[in-house]
Amino acid sequence: MTSANQRPAAPKLLRRTRPRLGWPRRVFSQVLMVQLAIATGVTALATGLFLAPLSAQLDDQAMRRALAIAQTTAAEPRLDDALESSRPTRHGPVQNEAERIRAATGAEYVVIMDKRGVRWSHTDPDEIGRHVSTDPSAALSGQDVMQIDQGTLGRSARGKVPLRDEDGTVVGAVSVGIAYESVQERLLSTVPQVLAYAGGALGVGALAAYLVSRRLQRRTYDLAFSDISALLAEREAMLHGIREGFLALDKHGRIRLMNDEAQRLLDLRTEDTGRDLEAALPPGRTTDVLAGRVSGPDLLAVSGQRVLVANRMPTDDGGAVVTLRDRTELERLGRELDGTRGLIDALRAQDHEHANRLHTLLGLLELGLHEEAVEFVTQAVGVHRATAEQVTERIHDPLIAALLVGKATVATERGVSLSISSETHLPDRLVDPPSLVTILGNLVDNALDATSGERDAQLEAEIRADGRTAIVRVSDNGPGVPEERRAEIFTEGWTTKEPPANGQRGIGLALVRRLAERYGGNAEVAERPGGGAVFTVTVPDALSEELPVPREAARQKAITGTHTNRRAAAGTHRPRGATEAGR
Repeated sequence: MTSANQRPAAPKLLRRTRPRLGWPRRVFSQVLMVQLAIATGVTALATGLFLAPLSAQLDDQAMRRALAIAQTTAAEPRLDDALESSRPTRHGPVQNEAERIRAATGAEYVVIMDKRGVRWSHTDPDEIGRHVSTDPSAALSGQDVMQIDQGTLGRSARGKVPLRDEDGTVVGAVSVGIAYESVQERLLSTVPQVLAYAGGALGVGALAAYLVSRRLQRRTYDLAFSDISALLAEREAMLHGIREGFLALDKHGRIRLMNDEAQRLLDLRTEDTGRDLEAALPPGRTTDVLAGRVSGPDLLAVSGQRVLVANRMPTDDGGAVVTLRDRTELERLGRELDGTRGLIDALRAQDHEHANRLHTLLGLLELGLHEEAVEFVTQAVGVHRATAEQVTERIHDPLIAALLVGKATVATERGVSLSISSETHLPDRLVDPPSLVTILGNLVDNALDATSGERDAQLEAEIRADGRTAIVRVSDNGPGVPEERRAEIFTEGWTTKEPPANGQRGIGLALVRRLAERYGGNAEVAERPGGGAVFTVTVPDALSEELPVPREAARQKAITGTHTNRRAAAGTHRPRGATEAGR
């Protein structure tokens, strides 16, 4: 038994397979019926246009044949003499000659008349001696006549010519008739052949229409016109309603379709539809990604001040569909989150160091060495202040600066000297700071692992901007990387260390290389002069275009920087007397 809310499958199947009466809904069926109707109509019209002149041509041929027989009869040399020297009888020489010609030519009748219009010959001997049933005046006046007319023998195709003597005087006329039934028989005998040819042409046209309709059925996925209209309306509403950019390209690289968001993200116009992608966009990584010259999922590209994530999917017709997501709106939240993580890591790394210093300070106070305690605190605070200010003076991005300050504390704990290269300079214009944090953090961690436990371990970090390209370089005096291993060190899963119990190794450098290639850059390792390794990562388009700074903002920034430098100098080089006075 079935429940009240369930429908049995059989009735639904029957409803689907039940033929629909009336005009079909599918594009395939409608196009096929229209094409068949057109082919049938054209075939019928062509057949009618062929048969209509054919009837007139057969009539003309019959009349010309009758006229030719009449002219041949009138040219007989003895006929005019017999007409003048004998009488119109059924066995006379004129009747005999006319019957001979009729039998030889297959004409329906051969009538010879005198100038009065009296018959001297006829197929029916009883008509001899009587006046002809049609007007003979035109032929007796010397004219040739062709016509379709009704006579005593019925409807016939006629030819009439004058009969002349040796002097050219008209002495009578010759009238020859071809039975009209024979003309109709010829016409009717031609109709089946014409219809056969027309039927063959119609069959070929129907087959062609079916093949074309089947191809159309495959291309339209057997949809109805109403379905196609609905899909088109839904597509327009969806494309212009979604917050992602959508760009469709044909096989020649021309823009076929784009929505409002794509126009906004790429600074395109509606008039750019149909233009070549290379002509609508400036050269650069963004154009390379959209054109398919850079492959991969979630590719980063920069368009003006916007950071875009692009995904390209090829279509069956050789074109492609590109979707674009705006990452610019996520930058603020990403900066806050990564800043919080960096702060937590730095606090965790400084925990042991601060505990040791507090223990030392407590011991000095218990021993009564107050001046030594003040000097110890001043020195510790000054070192940390100098390290932070050294980083922030050269690196203006807060995430990168916070990362290096935290890594410096971790390096101090592990007995490694971390220094910032004098070439370091990074403005606050990174389009994707988390990626640069990941690259720099993995390189520093890798260098710390390589130099930990080494005597006089040193590590130098450098990050600088070359136009819109960011260059990250981390060098250490560790054991280095053998030359035969440098090609595979960036392979995911490759490591020389024991994996931890709760995770895996060999993903840090692979992630660095993947992020660099995502921007169209590269990562490489070389030997450091004096021993060790130098990791260099190049990230194109990592910085946005520099915006002009208003004069007032620049002046305030300069004043703030001057005051900061003065306070740093006063805190770092404070004389001992000042410390004691403060005490």
